[in-house]
Amino acid sequence: MDYSKWKSVDDYLSGMLVPDDPFLTETLQTNALAGLPAYDVSPLQGRLLYLLAKAIEAKSILEIGTLGGYSTIWLARALSSGGRLITLERNPDYAEIARRNLDRAGFSGPVEIRLGPAAQSLAQLVSEGNGPFDLIFIDADKANNPEYLGWSLKLSHAGTVIIGDNVVRNGDVADPTTPDPCVQGVRRFIDLLATNPRLSSTVIQTVGCKGYDGFAIALVGPESLNII
Repeated sequence: MDYSKWKSVDDYLSGMLVPDDPFLTETLQTNALAGLPAYDVSPLQGRLLYLLAKAIEAKSILEIGTLGGYSTIWLARALSSGGRLITLERNPDYAEIARRNLDRAGFSGPVEIRLGPAAQSLAQLVSEGNGPFDLIFIDADKANNPEYLGWSLKLSHAGTVIIGDNVVRNGDVADPTTPDPCVQGVRRFIDLLATNPRLSSTVIQTVGCKGYDGFAIALVGPESLNII
């Protein structure tokens, strides 16, 4: 695999299609200096999240996995007027870095960071009667993706778009024998996307500066409708 060529194409396309943005650039720099793992989406992937949220005119967005807030800023920028975004982060250090990045980008108002294990935060959102959300981005620990999808459906309405990141895992998702809990979690997640009658789903494989991976994209339908 020629990763250098993938990166050069990514750099070219980002340079052509993703405008320079000091807040996003500074966010990535801040995250790197703080020692956060390099799990942020790429600029082109961030742009995709933005376009998808913009296309459905999302007024409410839920993000599962904040890290340093890079993807959060992309999503927040797509919110319709008066919209809101709730993002869930388990690590308090990551959450504090994300909070500073969001404040600097001007999103301290419409964005709420909830601290704690994602499953607990999702259960709390349901118990509060929060939602439904127009778009849900799942980008946390992959072993628990099936559980996150179950809670996401409780927080969805017909027309909600659910996006799952890192579902190809360098091609390992096709190997049923792998002991990797992240891959097995993604495989169970894909199985649920395939078998739940409320979901119409696909996966887009990606290559680039983030290696070989992909996004799952699902559209939530009504309870009684099996979308084809």
